[in-house]
Amino acid sequence: MSKVTIKTADEIEFMREAGKLLAQVFKMLDGFVCEGLTTLEIDTKVEDFIVNELNARPASKGQYGYQYSLNSSVNDVVCHGVPSDKYQLKAKDILNLDITLEKNGFISDSSKMYTFSNTSAEAKRLVKTTYEAMWEGIKVVKPKATLGDVGNAIQKHAESAGYSIVREYCGHGIGREMHEAPEVLHYGKAHSGLTLEEGMTFTIEPMINQGTKKIKTKKDGWTVVTRDKKLSAQWEHTILVTETGYEVLTLREEEKVA
Repeated sequence: MSKVTIKTADEIEFMREAGKLLAQVFKMLDGFVCEGLTTLEIDTKVEDFIVNELNARPASKGQYGYQYSLNSSVNDVVCHGVPSDKYQLKAKDILNLDITLEKNGFISDSSKMYTFSNTSAEAKRLVKTTYEAMWEGIKVVKPKATLGDVGNAIQKHAESAGYSIVREYCGHGIGREMHEAPEVLHYGKAHSGLTLEEGMTFTIEPMINQGTKKIKTKKDGWTVVTRDKKLSAQWEHTILVTETGYEVLTLREEEKVA
């Protein structure tokens, strides 16, 4: 990866706008996602909303040859689940929707978990713990902290609950490109790694497994699943390092900054 880019005040404003628009996508989805829908129906709805309601662009579509506007990862799918008209969401499922949006040349990236009427208590615990772990990582973001501090905070929270962290995928810098430097690991040693500076923007997006951390990629070349077929959860936000701490650029209405 190239050198980490420090965003200017004008660039940060563009990123704030893209982040707020992406939060609106999830607000729309909160009233739309339900049992019985196919993941392709969700993808179609999201693309229409981003393009026609928000006058923006679904940044995932066409990236690396990907044909869809989001990743839809159900149950044991860790990440990069491909929307399909062949699977209808079931009452016991857990679902991650990972969406990127570009406006005025700048990209925001966020994902959210959805549970349903018969999602088990054990699955809900995984979803909740993963959300908490993401926030443990976010809360340590400030100038002079390190990426190792971020990863260590996430790892401690997840592993103390008995879960494992996927190692092959990580957060990333973001701005004019979807994937910029640095790589943001969700595990690591405190006080190690890159020192954070005001104006950096990156994602924090832990993928946490109910069982072992081992994963595999399916034959479609995209869909990543747990090897033991146990559940996996993920949450993601785009973060700005501010003068005194952090700002969550993709913060949703129902969230309060911890």
